[in-house]
Amino acid sequence: MTIKTIDYELVEFIPEQLEDGILYISEPYNTAAHKCCCGCGEEVITPLNPTDWSVKFTNGKVSLFPSIGNWSFACRSHYWVRGGQVLWSYDMSEEAIQRGRDIDRKLKEQYFEDINRDKGAAPSWTARIGNILKALGKWLKK
Repeated sequence: MTIKTIDYELVEFIPEQLEDGILYISEPYNTAAHKCCCGCGEEVITPLNPTDWSVKFTNGKVSLFPSIGNWSFACRSHYWVRGGQVLWSYDMSEEAIQRGRDIDRKLKEQYFEDINRDKGAAPSWTARIGNILKALGKWLKK
């Protein structure tokens, strides 16, 4: 059964059994988890930190950034969680997935380089993320 809406629960520990349509958020452990919204039953774990995912709460609804791309699952589902809604996205080619992974790896490397640089200098990783996301957006429009 495909999930169209998703609620959230704030928890300390992610439960052993996840329920469909619930995004479990552990703030102490900076982790969120849910069952794949396609209905395949796979568990999706999303680390919450500046180089992976973030959550936003608006009017009692949850959003998860960026999208969920379950490329290693048999279902290969790709969706966004926005304001409690599950918005389905397009399937990506293997080439596009690899490019996305390469961009993600580069962003993480740059983030940690900046963190480890002189603490007095203004971090430049946010500007770099913006530039990489703009390039990715242009590439995806092709």
